[in-house]
Amino acid sequence: MDDVGKIYPNGFHALHHINLEVADGEFVVLVGPSGCGKTTALRCVAGLEDVTEGTVVIGNREVTDVAPKDRNIAMVFQSYALYPNMSVRQNIGFGLRLRRMPKDEVAKRVDEAARILGLTEWLDRKPAQLSGGQRQRVAMGRAIVREPDVFLMDEPLSNLDAKLRVQMRGEIVRIHQRLGVASLYVTHDQVEAMTMGDRVAVMNAGVLQQCDTPEVIYNQPSNLFVADFMGSPPMNLFPAVVSEDLHSLQLGPQTLAITDTLLGATPELRRYAGHEVVLGIRPEYLRVAQGEDARSSTISGIVKMVEVLGSEKLVHFDTGAPMIDMMGTSSSERVGIGESSCIARVGIDLPFTDNSNVQFELSATHVCFFDPETTQALSRLDSTKSEGSAAASNDERSEVKTQASAGNED
Repeated sequence: MDDVGKIYPNGFHALHHINLEVADGEFVVLVGPSGCGKTTALRCVAGLEDVTEGTVVIGNREVTDVAPKDRNIAMVFQSYALYPNMSVRQNIGFGLRLRRMPKDEVAKRVDEAARILGLTEWLDRKPAQLSGGQRQRVAMGRAIVREPDVFLMDEPLSNLDAKLRVQMRGEIVRIHQRLGVASLYVTHDQVEAMTMGDRVAVMNAGVLQQCDTPEVIYNQPSNLFVADFMGSPPMNLFPAVVSEDLHSLQLGPQTLAITDTLLGATPELRRYAGHEVVLGIRPEYLRVAQGEDARSSTISGIVKMVEVLGSEKLVHFDTGAPMIDMMGTSSSERVGIGESSCIARVGIDLPFTDNSNVQFELSATHVCFFDPETTQALSRLDSTKSEGSAAASNDERSEVKTQASAGNED
């Protein structure tokens, strides 16, 4: 998708300058809240929606104005879209018969798809006799037999129960790896996105916010929206003021030291001396401070609630420092101040009681900083670099910033 935009006749601007490339054999997941434009983007690739501006290219062929049936794509829908009066065999081969393919070739492709999907023994059954997971595999089979250039999947697992969704996630990834066809998958479920995608493209309000590997999306979000949307529970976000001497951060009543490691990981923080930034830390990167660890690079509070999740706990504690509330948007005008309750993810064996005092040390190499006006992330150096990397060259900083904020450029 090259600079693709979509404006509906009523004036609604659904997509803004989307630039996205899916390589051969790559599985890219479009994720975002309801109404963010991810399904519209998918339908533009399929040709089910006309683009207002920009181009769509599949392989080396521009298909912007090509009819959907001539794009050699296969689409799997949320609703399965199976013919109830046809058998599994007939449903899988229906598209091939419409193309007047020889019967022996249709039978060969249907049998191969059924073998890949584990549907061989169900080929003569009707959809009503199948489970939800089996119906979804039939829909996948109908796409596979087409031998398309691109697989497009629009929330194909949303009608399944939680256990079956987990099973089908693995099956879809396994099938994709076996077929090696470029795939674009739409979901609102960030767990699906993070576990299935080679790359994840996060969208909001028709804008591609960031496209990168799941690890980079999670640990180096390009802006406040991505930081808040990806992760459950989301990243803890605090407005903070950087001291003039770059020695400390003021979070409400709390003062956190800016260590050499922290400044070395985010050298761009130097530009914010005496100014406000937004500090972000994932719940799992807060470690209980004990003894000599309980120094000034910690944040303290009073336990308000403990959630037991089997193998771990979520500790909600009141820091007294206000926190950022994104209110479901990436627009800086909508960034507000919320409650002062921070969340830490800890081991199940650690004891916590309500109203007790706690202190957590921040992992300096996993702290993120954002500009409060633009909401964009400050560039971070690779955490494997030495602590003395604060004096990195401007060229190196520029390169890292480009990599960390690779959103529409991808």
